[in-house]
This record gives sequence, C-alpha cells and structure tokens, in this order.
Amino acid sequence: MSLFDLEGRNALVTGAGSGIGQRLAVGLAEYGANVTILDLAGQRQGSDTTAEQVKAIGREALVVDADVTDPVSVREAIGHHVSRFGRLDIAVNCAGVNHSCSAEDLAPSDWKRVLDVNLSGVFYCCQSEASSMFSSGGGSIINVASMSATIVNRGLLQAHYNASKAGVKHLTSTLAMEWVTRKVRVNSLSPGYIMTPMISGPDWAEKIRGFEEQTPMHRLGTPDDLVGPVIFLASAASAYMTGTDLLVEGGFTSW
Repeated sequence: MSLFDLEGRNALVTGAGSGIGQRLAVGLAEYGANVTILDLAGQRQGSDTTAEQVKAIGREALVVDADVTDPVSVREAIGHHVSRFGRLDIAVNCAGVNHSCSAEDLAPSDWKRVLDVNLSGVFYCCQSEASSMFSSGGGSIINVASMSATIVNRGLLQAHYNASKAGVKHLTSTLAMEWVTRKVRVNSLSPGYIMTPMISGPDWAEKIRGFEEQTPMHRLGTPDDLVGPVIFLASAASAYMTGTDLLVEGGFTSW
C-alpha cells in the first residue's frame, strides 16, 4: 500500500471547483496529499466546497482563483501554492471546456476558446508547475486529455475539442521527454464518457443511452472511476512511467 501513499505530498488540481477536477482533488486528499484547488473566480463557491471536503478528510486545502489561459495568473497561482505548502509534488491539469458545432459552422472565437483553455492552458500550467518542481527535486504532472484524442466520437460535432485533446496527448509525451532527466514525470489520463454535470439534463438522455450501448462495459464512467488511475500516476506506483497516455474508457477504444 505504501506505493500509493501520498502522505506529506502537496498537490495542485486545476478545474477543481466542479466535476472531475473536484473529485480528483478530494481523491488526492483521501490518499494523504494536501491540495491547492485552482479554478476561475466564478467557480469560487464550488472551489470552497472542494476545500471543505479536503479539510473534512484531515488534509490542508488552499483555494486559488486563476485563469489557465493567462500565464501570469498561472505563475502567481503556483507561487501561492509554494508559499503555503513549500513545494509542489503533484499537479493535475483538469481545467477544460467543451462545445458542440459542425466544423463548417464553427466560429473562430469558439475554436480559439476551446484551444486556449484545453491546450494552451495545459501548456502554461505544465510550464509553471515544472519550473517549481525542477527547483525542489522533481514531481509528477498529470494532464487530463480524453479518449477523443485517440478516436473520433460518433454523433458528436467537436473538431475543436478533439484537436485540443489530441494536442494535450502529444504535448504530454513531448514534455515528458524534454524533462525526463530532471525528475519531472509527465503523463496523461484519457477518460471515456464520464457522467458529470456537463452531460446531464434531458437533452443528453438519448445520447447517453447511445454512449452506454457503444461502450463494452455498457455504462458511463463516473468521476470515482478516475481517482485510482490518478493516484497511480501521482504515486511511486508509476515511478517508471513518463510520456504515457492512460485510457480509462470502459473498453470503448477497443471496438
């Protein structure tokens, strides 16, 4: 069990005010880590809820408002984390957005927004996180990509989202190789269809039934299904892994 023990480690999770990011932040605390919860100022209520859950486990929590598309904001957020906890050991870059539109009708502003958050935002975070880790002896960075980095989702019009997540997957491998001698491991986690508020509501009911039918396990995943894989990538259990994309998708990409 000590392979998965994060006692005394200090983690930062972006997009931690809701959905998958919130559950991963709490999951890291469950395995022993103190956690900085980073999200937009508009998500402050959700971020505070995440912090309360972390503290209820007996771990320390810090809430930081930041915009991942702004490298200055990201650097300041990392600085706040280090000032509070002394060092950054684990970073999970989960902040992301989605938007559906046919490629022929896709507005440049929508293309730019998705790429700015999902890809450029991940790069800015990795850049600042790694800089901090270099000075403290290393760490583990986990970028949340998607199975959409590997496959084209049937029935969904999201060229910009797919392109952004494919970029995250390859960016992860590239940074892993650039930093492999500096004790910073970089891996990506690629979820399949996960039940979150982003895909809830009556408009999604029929699509969800289709997703379930197309998934070999015949169910959608939940944020809980991602906690174990993230703990694995964050911990000593994956000490010999870097540049890897870990698919967690109920077998979806095997068919």
